[in-house]
Amino acid sequence: MNARIIGSGNEAIVLAHGYGADQSFWDKITPSLARTYRVLVFDWNFSGSVKDPNLYDSAKYSSYDAFADDLIALLVEFNLRASVFMGHSMSGMIGCIASIKRPELFKRLILIGSSPRYFNDDNYEGGFESSVIEQMFSNMESNFDEWASYFASLVANAKNPLSVEKYEKSLRAMRPEVALSVAKTVFHCDERDILDKVMTPCTIIQTTNDAAVPNSVAEYMQKKIKGETTVEKIDMDGHFPHLNAHLQFLNVLGSVLGFNPHLESKYHRELSVKHF
Repeated sequence: MNARIIGSGNEAIVLAHGYGADQSFWDKITPSLARTYRVLVFDWNFSGSVKDPNLYDSAKYSSYDAFADDLIALLVEFNLRASVFMGHSMSGMIGCIASIKRPELFKRLILIGSSPRYFNDDNYEGGFESSVIEQMFSNMESNFDEWASYFASLVANAKNPLSVEKYEKSLRAMRPEVALSVAKTVFHCDERDILDKVMTPCTIIQTTNDAAVPNSVAEYMQKKIKGETTVEKIDMDGHFPHLNAHLQFLNVLGSVLGFNPHLESKYHRELSVKHF
């Protein structure tokens, strides 16, 4: 999983990327975090950055449960307890499930653009009709590269071509059959019933215009999660505030976690030049 720890603080923060991404998507914020925290970054086994094709088993990972078990195993391996967990998109729900299984491993959950259910349902606005998602799966099967270009432009904010290019490249690095399998896991999930079992304090970070997750989802999660939960909104378009509005994103983190995100870190030069 290409796991590594950056920084040497007393507390740990774990960064888990979302669908189609890899750990490099955190590069704009990692230098600031590394000044205060030990930062654990890694790649989920579906990522194109993980080169062993045998690590991903579509049957095993047909739900978030197996991902949560992998996360728990990773935290145990690195001897991390009472960590801050920051999960983008699908990883937010994975973190919620892991926190139910092993609550002592988590001090706080930070959920970025996360959703327990993407389909619209009775009295629930998930953002998508099932027919739209099924057509997306068909498009992925018929022309994966074309779909990757469209999907990246849709969710990464077309106003920021560098972010779109980065996400499109990351999507295309995935094997198409793995990308389709994970997409089915994500979009077919319904984790609404687990929210009232989440006792860990949560911060939900939501952009004001996210094509993947409407604002109503953040409000729904805030009401359902049992742990103390707040919603922080960042005024921007797109699903990636840590890419497209990283200064505002760091300000939110600094306020929530109680640190100064803008002091120079000795890790800044090493990490910030890799991708941007």
